[in-house]
Amino acid sequence: MPRSTAGQPDVQMLTDDGAPVVVRRSARRRRTVAAFWEDGNAVVAIPASFTKSQEREWVRRMLAKLQRQGERRAGKPDRRRPATDEALAQHAAHLSRTYLGGRAVPTSVRWVTNQNSRWGSATPADGTIRLSNKLQAMPQWVIDYVLLHELAHLLVAGHNAQFWRLLEAYPETQRAKAFLEGVAFATSRGLSGDANQSAGTEPDATG
Repeated sequence: MPRSTAGQPDVQMLTDDGAPVVVRRSARRRRTVAAFWEDGNAVVAIPASFTKSQEREWVRRMLAKLQRQGERRAGKPDRRRPATDEALAQHAAHLSRTYLGGRAVPTSVRWVTNQNSRWGSATPADGTIRLSNKLQAMPQWVIDYVLLHELAHLLVAGHNAQFWRLLEAYPETQRAKAFLEGVAFATSRGLSGDANQSAGTEPDATG
């Protein structure tokens, strides 16, 4: 349900190129405009006095700003990230113990270079997990979300309510989903610097 701010409900709309966005008008805002991710949605907050044409123009500008911010963050290296398959497997075991009670026990976890349509994949039958090496350019909390997503698939195959309850234990789930949605949005419109970047919004999506 759209949130109400200062008596004005949020408006969910599509931009001219089909991008979903929530427009939040506020009487408390006079000149400032802000954009941010909230519960997986791009939100643009504008003054209540803006005309429809001002609204369209600022939505366009602020969505572009969100995309640029996501690309800059994705390009920052993190020395703490698990760079080798062995380190990745050890990190997966740590995440399983911390968030899944140690119940997800993969037989192997490795980086791969041949996943262009998904961030990660898991095969419950043999307990293997594969993560796209493109994730190595992303923040650690995004990598952790994708890895936990695949670990959870070793316990629950589909994306049902039980599956998402498992991921509720990880505090960055919504933030990481929003980040990946932003990368997918930029990629689908040719705004990403990497033409081969995965466009899936979920780790094992085939977008």
